[in-house]
Order: sequence, then C-alpha cells, then structure tokens
Amino acid sequence: MKALVLEEYKKLVYKDVPIPEFGPDDVLIQVKACGICGSDAHGLDGSSGRRIPPLIMGHEASGVIAEIGANVKSWAIGDRVTFDSTIYRLDDWYTRQGMYNLSDGRMVLGVSPGEYRRDGAFAEYVAVPQHILYKIPEGVSYNQAAMVEPAAVAVHAVGLTPIKLNDTAVVVGAGMIGLFVIQALKLAGCGLVIAVDVEPDRLHLATALGADYVLQPDKVDVSAEVKKLSHGRGADVAVEAVGIAPTVQTAIQCVRRGATVTLVGNISSRVDIPLQTVVTQQVRLQGSCAIAGEYPAVLAMIESGRFNVNKILSATAPLSEGAAWFKRIHQKEPGLMKVILNP
Repeated sequence: MKALVLEEYKKLVYKDVPIPEFGPDDVLIQVKACGICGSDAHGLDGSSGRRIPPLIMGHEASGVIAEIGANVKSWAIGDRVTFDSTIYRLDDWYTRQGMYNLSDGRMVLGVSPGEYRRDGAFAEYVAVPQHILYKIPEGVSYNQAAMVEPAAVAVHAVGLTPIKLNDTAVVVGAGMIGLFVIQALKLAGCGLVIAVDVEPDRLHLATALGADYVLQPDKVDVSAEVKKLSHGRGADVAVEAVGIAPTVQTAIQCVRRGATVTLVGNISSRVDIPLQTVVTQQVRLQGSCAIAGEYPAVLAMIESGRFNVNKILSATAPLSEGAAWFKRIHQKEPGLMKVILNP
C-alpha cells in the first residue's frame, strides 16, 4: 500500500509500505479521508517530541472496513466508519470509570513518543481495534467524518466546563479546536461567546461560527474589553486552545473571581501562570485531555447541521500531495485551517 511516511524530521515521503497486520479483535480499514492535525504539523519538525520517526502520522480519519478479525461480530466488510484517536484497554480501571482517555497504557494513532509507536492513517489502510469504531451516519461524508475527532476534543472540553445558561465565555485561540469550542459553547447555552486570536482571518471564521465578539490582542486590551462585555466582572468560563504561556495568562486574566479556565492547548510542556491571581480570585484551572465517548453526539450534530465542520475545511488533496500541504501548514499559510488528504 502507499503511505505518507515521516522518515526523518522535515522529510515526508510518499512510498510503498506493507499493509498493516491486524489481530482477531481488529479491523482493517481502507482510509478514505485523513485530516492534518496541528499536532501533526508540530510532529513534522520534531517540536512536539511525540512523533519520533520513522512514522506514519494521522489520527483524524474515516474509511470503509476492508477486512475483519476472527472475533469481530458487530461490524462487517463495507461498513462506513470513523474511529477514536485513542487506543485503550477495555479492562483498565480508568476505562471502567468512563475515562478511557486517561487509561493506563493508552496509545494514540499516528504517534511515537518513545514508549510506544503506533502508525496512523496517512495511508491506504490502517488497523484499529473494533471497540474504538463508530458508524458514519448516512448524511455525513467521509471528509466530514474525518473532522469528528477534533470536534469531539472540543465537545469534551466544554463538557468538563461548568456552564450555566446565558454564561459569558472566552475562547482564547481560534484555530480549529477553538472554532469547534465556540460552537459547542453556544450549543451548551452560553449567552455570550468572545473569541480571542491574533489572526484576523481566524476571527472572521469565529464570527461565522457563532462568536458574538472577537478580540485581537495586538489591537486591544483583551481583559479590559472582556470586563466591559461582562458587567465589569469578567467571563464566567474560559477555554484556552493554544497552549503557550501568553495565551494561558490571557485566559486567566479574562475571567471573574470563582470562574473556571479549561486548558485544551498543549504546545508547551511548561507555562508560567499568575499564581497569586489564581489563588486570591479562587480561579479553577483544569486540563481537558482528548475524548471520552463524545463521538456519537458529534456525529449526530454534524448530520443534523447543528455542528458546522464544512466552514473549517480549507482544502482536500490526494495523499500523494501530502508533503507539500504539510509544508504549507507548517509555514502557517494564511487562510489554511483544515486540510484533508484522501488516499
């Protein structure tokens, strides 16, 4: 089969590789669509430390079942499916508590952080366990289904955030996850959603997807503007979707006393925080990791039109052209949000 292989940092090669082997509880999927994640772009240059080459990256994908293992009973060849990015054990303590995203020994497709290596879906075929599969509804395309994973990351983060009807929310970072967070916050009942980003084109998209106000940090004092929009108090909740010190600090500065800040972005391994502000204003900081069962809800919302993934899709291209598209994303070409590769 053909695959896009990270042979070394900054070197992606479209080449022949063996079709992956699969076990009795696994299925072999013919990949129809796979999205380039921001974490894959950071994996290209080695900055994330979680994609040690050689590796086939890719974890936002969809396709059709080509073969099934001997123990697979609930799935059939020809089924249209998407799948979780996390591979987890069913007998794990965390899994049994409904937190498979935190389970011991979990692996992420298309990731090789050192302790494991799991090839992903930038390939004609990928093998995954049957228990991470989800059926694609009739009204959802393969390209749309390839965006369920990042949308579910956003829905998971919003689900962890204590939101009351008509709350004011700030979203720091209007990249792909942030844009999905904006939609999820509106669906959760927030009355006012304020998006913060340095890129005007991203803020334009944020407005189109439901943000009531947009703020550009190099143009205005963000925390002061948020207070003006929230009765002088600050936002009830904030979601940080970048993962660097300045944006984490912005999220903390934007909320009122007793608020919650949910951290989704994780570009940096460490950040400085205004500790005395957090403590004296009793701000709750919490992390949100991946997904824990949100796929069915997101698929249903995409099918019904309540969740818009099409506006976030910038381009589709053959997998054979993947290296060039990775380069364009890595160079932060204006206007590029989500690119999907089709094997």
